[in-house]
Amino acid sequence: MSDVILRVSNISCYYGQMQAVKDMSLEVRRGEIVAIIGANGAGKSTLMKSIAGLVAPRRGTIEFEGAKITGAPANRLIRKGISYVPEGRRLFANLSVRENLELGAFVEKDNKKIKDRLDEIFELFPILKEREHQRAHTMSGGEQQMCAIARGLMSAPKLLMLDELSLGLMPSLVEKVMESVVAINKKGVSILLVEQMVQEALEISARGYVAQVGRIVREGTAKELLDSDEVRRAYMGM
Repeated sequence: MSDVILRVSNISCYYGQMQAVKDMSLEVRRGEIVAIIGANGAGKSTLMKSIAGLVAPRRGTIEFEGAKITGAPANRLIRKGISYVPEGRRLFANLSVRENLELGAFVEKDNKKIKDRLDEIFELFPILKEREHQRAHTMSGGEQQMCAIARGLMSAPKLLMLDELSLGLMPSLVEKVMESVVAINKKGVSILLVEQMVQEALEISARGYVAQVGRIVREGTAKELLDSDEVRRAYMGM
């Protein structure tokens, strides 16, 4: 079995006539955390949506576990083991935490498996157990972000894609959320992470890609990117 769980090869994506992604390529190996960094408008979220089956690429290929999945619908990709946590959390505000989590397991019909996953989630995020019957919109931003990640985990993914986890969070909460990502990865879940907080993202990642204006312009180990004067000046204000 190949070490590469996800391979994206030269994909291009458009919104109407506007090209958002231009010949992007990347890969995620099994058990890795990989970060995609870059400014707003770099095409990072569009790339994630194309992998998740929400935007169909016009050119290029996407392979998951060696099988071509280019243009496959999102519900099929969830069943294959890809879970996408979009920017902005997108929780069902008036539903309880538990109801939001159960919706994340809609592809699973075995009630025992759903209960077991809930137990695992509550062990990973104890605060969600405390808030189990609370409506999602009444929680803090950090708690809502944890709920969004947890909902993504309820489909038992092999690859978890996380888009802008830190958005709107205080620095102390960002650290907690990043710690939870590391804990999830240690359970064997491969992770693809889009994040504007570059240092925090690279510190927990094995490798990274730099996106600019719809293209991947640089890649390397997380340490190589953290040590790069160009990356530090452009994205970390150093």
